[in-house]
Amino acid sequence: MQTIFFKEFISRDSFPHDWSQGNLLDIADYINGLAMQKFRPLNNEQGLPVIKIRELRQGYCDTSSEQCSESIKDDYIINSGDVIFSWSGSLLVDFWCGEKSGLNQHLFKVTSSKFDKWFYYSWTKYHLNKFIAIANDKATTMGHIKRKDLKEAKIIIPSQEDYHRIGSLLEPICDLVINNRIECNRLNSLRNNLLPKLISGEIDVSSIIL
Repeated sequence: MQTIFFKEFISRDSFPHDWSQGNLLDIADYINGLAMQKFRPLNNEQGLPVIKIRELRQGYCDTSSEQCSESIKDDYIINSGDVIFSWSGSLLVDFWCGEKSGLNQHLFKVTSSKFDKWFYYSWTKYHLNKFIAIANDKATTMGHIKRKDLKEAKIIIPSQEDYHRIGSLLEPICDLVINNRIECNRLNSLRNNLLPKLISGEIDVSSIIL
């Protein structure tokens, strides 16, 4: 995915006249999460797990993940396949392939009504090293970037014809990555549920013929 993106957008000596320049805020919305300690589950709610940097790094929520109310606005609810960008502390951008969750502060949910996921994910990923350098220069214990850094992050927007051509190459790869990760998480969850039962003898496999 990165190889094709670099070939099409970064390695060119020049760009066609019908391509244009912009910045990250031109192609996507970066929605900051909530301070979820203020949105705990109500008494009659099951609640949603909260995505923090730890959950984003490991790719799933677990029993130690905090819980938030199910009644938070849809803007702050994350579903499998959404793009998440940690802009404070440990900076990273990735696809979320875990369960439905609530987005904590210091994380962006990246969406767009104009462009496809492969496009805004790839450009955000491309600028990540620069964002990490900006965060490391902050004279604080927890480096971060600001919205102005997103605005100053330059991108190239291809013509409609080239956009669809490049998308036909990158979108299937993007979908494959997401679907494979979702399946891996499903299998890991199945293993974690079955293994204790196998060890305890709750599930008898003595009659299974290999």
